[in-house]
Amino acid sequence: MKPINVGLLGIGTVGSGTWEVLRRNADEIQRRAGRAIRISRVADKALARARTIVKGKAKVSADAHEVTRAKDVDIVVELIGGTGVARELVLDAIAHGKHVVTANKALLAHHGNEIFAAAQKKGVMVAFEAAVGGGIPIIKAVREGLSANRIEWIAGIINGTSNFILSEMRDKGLDFGEVLAEAKRLGYAEADPSFDVEGVDAAHKLTILSALAFGIPMQFKKAYTEGITKLTRADITYAEELGYRIKLLGITKINSKGIELRVHPTLVPARRLIANVEGVMNAILVKGDAVGATLYYGAGAGSLPTASAVVADLVDVTRLITADPGHRVPHLAFQPDQLSDIRVLPIGEVETSYYFRLRVLDRPGVLADITRILAQGSISIDAMVQKEPAGEKQVDIVLLTHRALEKNVDAALKKIEKLRTVLGKVTRIRLEELL
Repeated sequence: MKPINVGLLGIGTVGSGTWEVLRRNADEIQRRAGRAIRISRVADKALARARTIVKGKAKVSADAHEVTRAKDVDIVVELIGGTGVARELVLDAIAHGKHVVTANKALLAHHGNEIFAAAQKKGVMVAFEAAVGGGIPIIKAVREGLSANRIEWIAGIINGTSNFILSEMRDKGLDFGEVLAEAKRLGYAEADPSFDVEGVDAAHKLTILSALAFGIPMQFKKAYTEGITKLTRADITYAEELGYRIKLLGITKINSKGIELRVHPTLVPARRLIANVEGVMNAILVKGDAVGATLYYGAGAGSLPTASAVVADLVDVTRLITADPGHRVPHLAFQPDQLSDIRVLPIGEVETSYYFRLRVLDRPGVLADITRILAQGSISIDAMVQKEPAGEKQVDIVLLTHRALEKNVDAALKKIEKLRTVLGKVTRIRLEELL
């Protein structure tokens, strides 16, 4: 049978890994797909590097449109990143009848609705397993493997850079800035790490997972995003003493009020498996009503792990390339005309538990004032620890609360911070039991 010809846009870290995996496992991939899959065209501005990698076994060009419009290309793989040029090239490939495979989470989070609509109209597929969790097959698990379930919630460590930083802060007792410098030296963090440490990268991925889980359009702009830059080693130590670990989690839940879509540092019980995921590894918990909680763990980035997901998509598309478009797995798990308009909740309407750390003057009546304000906001205390004096007249108080409404917490903390006995801002970290 005639081989499937692939056009590769970008042959950098993931692109070269994709080339290597297809070359290394060509026979096994053909057995699984039913036909040979080969990269016949490559577009990359670094022509010399691209030619060194392909060694004359594919046509190389600096013009990406030569790939998206080539008559002999069946599938276009987009691995250039970004949301500008990538969007233009993906839409151009679709317009020319090409199926698309992409690892670009930002592109899908921002423009996925437009891209999927164009693909649906043209009768082609867009596959994106590598966009979330690197080599972890989480997209397929949510979209197909758990299709018998009503998904209740997803909570995941979906950014390896932030997880590495938090792991090192806990293990070595270092401050954020020290560990960030080490992450840059090791190549885990970019020169500008803001997308990772501010939670934006995780929010891109969570937007995709939420759409798959609940059958809603991509709504990245409604995601609440909070990073790890303000975390201190004191909070990590206090959390550990209380039986918790702090992880940057992407969390999406559905309830009677709507859908939660949020990324932020989170206290997780240390006995949970996900709390023990360290370094640059990723892990994603998915709770279904029938199957219960399921955990997916593995490398969230890297050349070959991500390439593994890209090639898996190529195999899937190859298997289905002759199938009637109406009988293919829908891009967002649910049929396009069955997507829901259930609203995404603003963070103020989210209910969860909390960790508070307060620096206060060591005087009688301070705790009574604080608990009174919390009680007025319908916030009940689950546990309290008074730490050793931070100075001659100052002390740290750590509180864990039962579940409370975020807007009530906001109002209470504003009042607490106005107390003359409370010094500075209250540190607030959300807490999830993940049951």
